Amino acid sequence: MLVVITPTILSAVYFGLIASDVYVSESRFVIKSANQKQPQLSTLANLIQTTGLSSGQEQTNEILDYVRSRDALKALQSSAKVSERYGAPNGDALSRFPGVFSDTSFESLYKFYGKMVDAKLDNETGAAVLTVKAFSPQDAYTINASLLRMSEGLINQLNNRAQSRAILEAQKQVDLAMQRAKTARVAITQYRNSQSLLDPTKQAGGVLEVSNGLVAARAELQSRLQTMQQVAPQNPSIPALRQRIEALSSQIALQDGRVAGTPTGLASKLGGYEELVVEQEFATESLNAANAALVQATNEAQRQKFYLERIVDPNVPDRALLPKRIWNIIVTAAAMLCLYFIGWMLVVGILEHAPDD
Repeated sequence: MLVVITPTILSAVYFGLIASDVYVSESRFVIKSANQKQPQLSTLANLIQTTGLSSGQEQTNEILDYVRSRDALKALQSSAKVSERYGAPNGDALSRFPGVFSDTSFESLYKFYGKMVDAKLDNETGAAVLTVKAFSPQDAYTINASLLRMSEGLINQLNNRAQSRAILEAQKQVDLAMQRAKTARVAITQYRNSQSLLDPTKQAGGVLEVSNGLVAARAELQSRLQTMQQVAPQNPSIPALRQRIEALSSQIALQDGRVAGTPTGLASKLGGYEELVVEQEFATESLNAANAALVQATNEAQRQKFYLERIVDPNVPDRALLPKRIWNIIVTAAAMLCLYFIGWMLVVGILEHAPDD
């Protein structure tokens, strides 16, 4: 009576008349990436790939950890008022929150939350299974749907964080290259203004072209003078030719001095200008490379984004699945009966080995 019948009657009374109905809402989802569709791999490549986590499985585990975490419970408490949905008068005294042996602290709520919410990975299908228990169909659905929305928000947050890091680093390189190119252009402009030059290379070419023309003219006059001295040494035009030759020589020396041979010549200014031009070319190439890297980083971030795809949306249960009343009564009776026989055998063994006196 004490060990078997009384506990069985109490179990029948509780599960048959007192225990509240518990409704279960289930949803399933997977985490996929934009570049998950890949070409067929060789057998060796497939073997190597199967040794690690598949695409999205690592993120699925992160989402499941988040659903089971205190952070998820805090967010859920703010949006769905979990403690009120699991509290009186929704559940009986032994099932609701806070229970008979618990208080209203957050840690007690977290322990209760772990009993009512289950998030696990189905190894056969690779899908995440989210199961929520509640004392009403609508509460089970609301909590399940809220957890799914929070999971989608976390995936988007992780995507934005990873994308921001990659693009921000590439943008930094673009900014540095742009600043370098701007500095190079400003340096060339300042050099031109300080030296009163537009392009020393082109100006030197123009001066050399004029000098070459003067040299050709002088050579022609020297040839005429030489011929005239041989044919008619007393020709009165000879002094005039010599003067013209001397004038051309002076002009040639002046033009050559503009290019080289003097501290203010174009040759002395050409070296500094060419260094600035080379720096500008390198800065421009660096800017082009940085822009290409930024575009590549943006495309790569888009390809590596993950998405939460719902396979089964949360359902509104139309029938309570828990508690299993008859099964629980049978289990209680069987457990108490086993305990009774264990105690009976223990007592019989003690009596058999006890001395007669």
